[in-house]
Amino acid sequence: MISLPAVKKISVSLRVFNLIVACWLASFSNFSFYNHLMSLGSFSGMMKYSFAFVTFLIICGFYFFVLQILSWRYSAKAISVVLIILTGMTSYFVNQLGVDVSPVQMQNIAQTNFYEAMDLLSRPFLLWMFQTVLLPLLALYFVEIKPEKNIRSLLLNKCSNVIVSLFVVGLGLFSFYSQYAPIFREHRELKAQISPLNILASSWSYAHKNINHVDQSLLAYGQDAHQVVRSTHTPASIMVLVVGETARAENFSLNGYSKQTNPELSQLDIINFTQAASCGTQTSVSVPCMFSGMPRKQYNESLASHREGLLDIAQRAGYQVTWIDNNSGCKGTCDRIKHYISPKDDARYQAWCDHGECRDEVLLVALKDYMSTLDLKHLQQNQLIVLHQIGSHGPAYYKRYPEEFKRFLPVCETNNIQNCDHQRLINTYDNTILYTDHVLASTVSWLEQLKMPTSLVYLSDHGESTGENGLYLHGTPYFMAPKQQTHIPMIFWFSPQWPQQTQIRSCLNRQTNATVGQDNLFPTVLSLLNIQTQVIDPRLDMLAQCKGNI
Repeated sequence: MISLPAVKKISVSLRVFNLIVACWLASFSNFSFYNHLMSLGSFSGMMKYSFAFVTFLIICGFYFFVLQILSWRYSAKAISVVLIILTGMTSYFVNQLGVDVSPVQMQNIAQTNFYEAMDLLSRPFLLWMFQTVLLPLLALYFVEIKPEKNIRSLLLNKCSNVIVSLFVVGLGLFSFYSQYAPIFREHRELKAQISPLNILASSWSYAHKNINHVDQSLLAYGQDAHQVVRSTHTPASIMVLVVGETARAENFSLNGYSKQTNPELSQLDIINFTQAASCGTQTSVSVPCMFSGMPRKQYNESLASHREGLLDIAQRAGYQVTWIDNNSGCKGTCDRIKHYISPKDDARYQAWCDHGECRDEVLLVALKDYMSTLDLKHLQQNQLIVLHQIGSHGPAYYKRYPEEFKRFLPVCETNNIQNCDHQRLINTYDNTILYTDHVLASTVSWLEQLKMPTSLVYLSDHGESTGENGLYLHGTPYFMAPKQQTHIPMIFWFSPQWPQQTQIRSCLNRQTNATVGQDNLFPTVLSLLNIQTQVIDPRLDMLAQCKGNI
């Protein structure tokens, strides 16, 4: 039997071990950060690279300081393994996709589902993990840490190393303070690009925030809400509110896009708002915000998490509220309603699903099935039904539409979008918009066939970056987010039977080019549902200016 030759391990001191790990954490994985920092500095030539090198020494010194405090001989390797894995994972998204690892992104990770998480896996991701995680861990295996002579010697070495590391950090900051001060004051997002500091700080921030949210009692809101009954003979109405996913307005031909991505909606008598804005750049913020009754600039996530919102108020006023979900849940906004339907978890709808993910047409099928349980001819209770789409959720855009909607060619049939040809990527994304157009138009057509008061409101939760300025996906902090992530489509439609639809349409048509968006959803939908309450802000109610005529 042939035995492999024994490989001699390299023996180093704890100080040298921590220094090697600190240099690794500060180096290759933070390439995007250094590149961004150099672009913001005022240097050129060798001074620019000197600036980057000093920054590397500062980060390396900081990590060395932390490791010297936390790492001891028997814990050093375990701590290093965790940090190397975290660095490899986070640096991929920062360097390859331009995604900053912020507390908001940690919230997205915590609230995503298994299938959305699997969409992020790709060959480049696995190769990156091999280079930045597996190889360093393999190198660690062949290193052993020498014991110190005694505890006094160990403590003296640690103290001296801590002092040296703080000196290096302080000297580096002092030498280029005039550069660091304005850059980090104006570009706070840079800290979300430094791995693994970004994920550690963001995880702590997210956990701390959520601990404060635990066991908060529910706050009632809009307790005076009631329907204004115009006539005892007025038939019950049905409003379908469609919450889109990752659809950006600039790719809607309704808004002037060069490709015909809205062939079906353009044939319908809809009201399209060309300048609508989202409340956030990720679902976990935008969805709670739009239903909360708080405009974006005053939005308080902590308050929204334990206060009643739009759906609670509609239910209190007498509406039967239903949420039909083809995404990852309602983010707390529908927790207290009586009807929640998840088609992807129902065997009846598997013809529209594949490996746990369903195409959005399943929402219309589930809507029809739900409505079949009601006696529409003698419907007594008004209905508010929310359809939550999977829409254009990335990076696996090619999964979001059936084969017959693969019309813009060639496409990018991979979740490795950063390495896709840009035109292929745009074609794939546009196919998702084309399919959303079909789903919305089909829903409108079906509602119209009911020959009763029906309406549809559609707006996306946020937009999407598809490689513009090196950014992909969404979740960029709002203050610096590109328009692709905040400019969203918003569409209204009313059946001829909807009460005073002529006056409502006239009122809303005058605002199609105005700056509106998710801030207007709460008060405007309540007004459309003929619900009165003191919590409606007339400044955001799109019908308020026409109240005398409606």
